[in-house]
Amino acid sequence: MFYHIFTPLSEYSIVFNVFRYVTFRALAAFITALLFSFFIGPVFIRILRNKKALEIIDTDLPDQHQKKTGTPTMGGLIIMSGLLLASFLWNNLSNYYVILMIITTISLGTIGFYDDYLKNFKFKKKGLSPRHKLLGQIAVSLFIVAVIYFASDDKVSATSITLPFFKNVAVYMGVFFPLFVIFLIVGTSNAVNLTDGLDGLATGTISIAVFTLGIMAYLKGNYNIATYLKLGFVKEAGELTVFTSALMGTLVGFLWYNTKPAQIFMGDTGSLPLGGILAMLAVLLKEEVFLAITGGVFVMEALSTIIQTSYFKYTRKKTGTGKRVFLCAPLHHHFEKKGIDEEKIVVRFWIIALLFSAIALSTIKLR
Repeated sequence: MFYHIFTPLSEYSIVFNVFRYVTFRALAAFITALLFSFFIGPVFIRILRNKKALEIIDTDLPDQHQKKTGTPTMGGLIIMSGLLLASFLWNNLSNYYVILMIITTISLGTIGFYDDYLKNFKFKKKGLSPRHKLLGQIAVSLFIVAVIYFASDDKVSATSITLPFFKNVAVYMGVFFPLFVIFLIVGTSNAVNLTDGLDGLATGTISIAVFTLGIMAYLKGNYNIATYLKLGFVKEAGELTVFTSALMGTLVGFLWYNTKPAQIFMGDTGSLPLGGILAMLAVLLKEEVFLAITGGVFVMEALSTIIQTSYFKYTRKKTGTGKRVFLCAPLHHHFEKKGIDEEKIVVRFWIIALLFSAIALSTIKLR
């Protein structure tokens, strides 16, 4: 909004020229979202507690989790509110990429909210059925694919993915592109959801991944830098830097209340759209493989769950008794079962996330 109000005024005063710069608006969006989340957090916590939107801990989880029963959930409302407010204030709202990101955020946020609503207000323990949740994610993915395809003048480029370890190498996906995008959005959303199991774990690791993708958005959105680094210039993608900065700000603000002992959990209201946002950033920037690297923690968490479930079913079918690879899945619960403190697990996963992001960023020069 400020971009549209103040940028035209630069004709009359050079002071307003600052609103043209992505860097200025990115910092302003970060500060706005952080302060909003920080100050509105206690209000949301109090409302959700009064409305009895409280977490019910699964009995299969480690025993120490039972004391978290009764903690307000649906904290994703804080994250989504802070993100959308800062984006509306500081983004160029006519930008194609920003519009797609807002649509993704609201669409997947609505699915996550409805899931949490069923759990907390309609007392349906499992919430939205996996089938209906999957159908909702697929519908959002197909809409995004259709927009990307029909809005692009270069259909080959629009349906290709880049390989970060090679210069000017892209893989044309063709008719498989819709399936790939569906897999990426659904897979990332669910992987982030699985990671949201310890106080501050998902919030911190998502922040690191968002920061890394924000750097990539700035580099690929700047013609001179993108050309020099052979990244492949993506016109107007620099505006995504403002959006990612807003997301970083709201996540940091939310982390204030989400660190142990957590005063609020994000719930599916937060985890589903956040995973979708990461996937959409990768798709729009043509950096899907880059996301797989920087989001290595989410890959680990998802794979541990898939391996555990698959092996248990296989051994039960073969021997009549299911066996497990891990003490508990996803992976962070395995380390809890081994007696490692929750705080130590969270910080170590953050460190691993930083390592993955550093590896991902190192591929920039390899191109």
